[in-house]
Amino acid sequence: MKNFTEQELVLSSQAVLAHSYSPYSKFKVGAALETARFIYVGTNIENRSFGLTVCAERVAVFSAVANRDRKFRRMALSSATKDFITPCGACLQVLSEFCEDLPILLVNCDGKIKKTTLKKLYPSPFVLKK
Repeated sequence: MKNFTEQELVLSSQAVLAHSYSPYSKFKVGAALETARFIYVGTNIENRSFGLTVCAERVAVFSAVANRDRKFRRMALSSATKDFITPCGACLQVLSEFCEDLPILLVNCDGKIKKTTLKKLYPSPFVLKK
């Protein structure tokens, strides 16, 4: 089990911004998802058929799940803008599939950090009733 620092998580999300495939929007996003074993990164990947575009957060989640890592600790989300961006509804729903709550660090282009949580951003996720 590894304890990553907040700085390692933030730097991972910032570093992956360079790998964004965003030729249409020019809007780069980097995500870093911390588990007990690893930091999984993801970046947005656009497609000319916009519905096939995948957000950075989901790329990181899918990578973690593909590696049998489903216990998430924290996420950092970086953008190349001065604004603090938040995950979209689809990403929030996917995150809620694997954790009830999650600390999320929002990072702007100046490296400033705003802290929030999955619960604050998405208080009422879709839940399958059995």
